[in-house]
Amino acid sequence: AGDREYKSRGATNEVVKVVEGMKRRRLGGSDIVVSELGLGTQRWVSADFNAPSEEDCFAFMDAAILKGGVNLIDTAEQYPIPSSSANREGDTERTIGRWMRERKVPREKVVIASKITGGRNVTPKNIRRDCDGSLERFKTDYIDVYQLHWPQRYSPQANWGQSLKYNVENDRDPYWRQFGGPTSFEELCVAMEDLVQRGKIRSWGLCNDNAYGLTACTRTAKSLGTTPPCSIQGDFSILDRKSEENGVAEAASPFNENVGFMSYNALAGGMLTGKYMDVPAALDDSDRARAMKSIESPRGRHDTRGWGGTLYRYRTDAARAAIAEYAQIAKKYGMSLTELSLRWNRQRSLVTTTLVGHSNMRQLQESLKYFTVKEPLSDQIMWDIDMVHMKNRLPLFSSNRVGRDWLGEGEIGEPIP
Repeated sequence: AGDREYKSRGATNEVVKVVEGMKRRRLGGSDIVVSELGLGTQRWVSADFNAPSEEDCFAFMDAAILKGGVNLIDTAEQYPIPSSSANREGDTERTIGRWMRERKVPREKVVIASKITGGRNVTPKNIRRDCDGSLERFKTDYIDVYQLHWPQRYSPQANWGQSLKYNVENDRDPYWRQFGGPTSFEELCVAMEDLVQRGKIRSWGLCNDNAYGLTACTRTAKSLGTTPPCSIQGDFSILDRKSEENGVAEAASPFNENVGFMSYNALAGGMLTGKYMDVPAALDDSDRARAMKSIESPRGRHDTRGWGGTLYRYRTDAARAAIAEYAQIAKKYGMSLTELSLRWNRQRSLVTTTLVGHSNMRQLQESLKYFTVKEPLSDQIMWDIDMVHMKNRLPLFSSNRVGRDWLGEGEIGEPIP
């Protein structure tokens, strides 16, 4: 590190080419170019009730990558979630690797983004070890974008519905401060540069971080002469715009740190498909008999006991009120709520690529269709959406459960004074 100066290849988000009708954009200042739609894989081959099997995943990759203009697959060493003794962590990477080998897919045809587990696990030693583990499971020579699943330091994880408030007492906790404290930005940048120099990764990125973490990484890399992160990944949707309004978009801009943005949960865990409009999610349903029926035959994750709690942030009263209004806008303009949500996401200047998870081929074909529509949503549609947004800019952080016992992860996890 320090013996060379990193040179940007261009401006993030610039359209470099179009393949099968789908635009591909530059990711940060790197030479990596990604499709506007990426395959989200958190639940691939998982223990979930409707998780896609390996056969399903092969079919998804055949349709999206071999035929549909998609080139990006986002995964992690922790996937699948949920895992089990039969569905082990790392199996998602193994599945992707097997598909590439069985289909004899040229390595350069696929952009693989994977992740090291975050928190105190992120040390120089573990960065090397975990990257090698992922490479072994993929059976490939390199990973295109190697990401931190969440920051290596304490940071309020707003994506999980916790408070946006930084809590210095949490940062003081022995979990973070023992053994010399969290891995420094300098150590992180040097460790990632070592992987770049060894040819094991092309670039690296952040997930679930904020404007401070992003800028600290890019500025540290610049001062060291190492490769800066090319991407930051965050929870972002028509219902959750905080990354546009909390400094991340400004920091990531090509005029500033020049970092690409990977959006996930563009459909709010399924809430923005509209399938919970008529009958509430099981955990919210006051009709017990109907709620039990939903749990026995779930429409999606919001009807399950595990995910239902974790994803509560998309079901606050304010969130459901906004969803109802967005559904009316979609109906007014002759489209589904899913189409409105995905096309809105695609049009945001912050977003380089949108990662979408699919349970079946019908869902994937819908996504492929919406990401190859040539006409953008009209100014009037975008303004109609903005008028709903301005009523409550943070519906995920609005709760009518204040004063009740916290129900666990996915609620407002840190009390707001």
